[in-house]
Amino acid sequence: MPGFIAFGRVLFAVLFIYSGASKLLAIQATADSFAAKVTIPEFAVSYAQQLESMAGMPIMQLIAISVGAFEIIAGLMIALNWLVRFFSILLIILVIGATYYFHDFWNQPAPDNAHTLMEALKNLSIIGALFILAGYGRTPRNAEAAYGDV
Repeated sequence: MPGFIAFGRVLFAVLFIYSGASKLLAIQATADSFAAKVTIPEFAVSYAQQLESMAGMPIMQLIAISVGAFEIIAGLMIALNWLVRFFSILLIILVIGATYYFHDFWNQPAPDNAHTLMEALKNLSIIGALFILAGYGRTPRNAEAAYGDV
């Protein structure tokens, strides 16, 4: 069954590769979305200003580029079965943060929060799959015969 595992890993990684690419193809829209939901903590404002002056662009654009590039890299690493445990753990942190900031169903009234709750539950499922990948780590390509004793 290693072929099924490899195929599933590649299909799962497509989610992050696509998400990262869509962020990079619409950097300003992603930055605006981040700015609407995420605030820089008070202790990090001076560091954010330093990064803005060094890069010559707003911090939310830098975050959008960083998150998009990270999602593509992490998706590729999972698909290629390289440093799977490391990137799965980092993606767990990213998805938890995204769920907290962007799918905050607990801050919405009851009938309006159904869609946001569903998105949060989907992210919970993604976190579960990432925990499975982190638990197994990199699997050997020939762990067992593909068809048993046949």
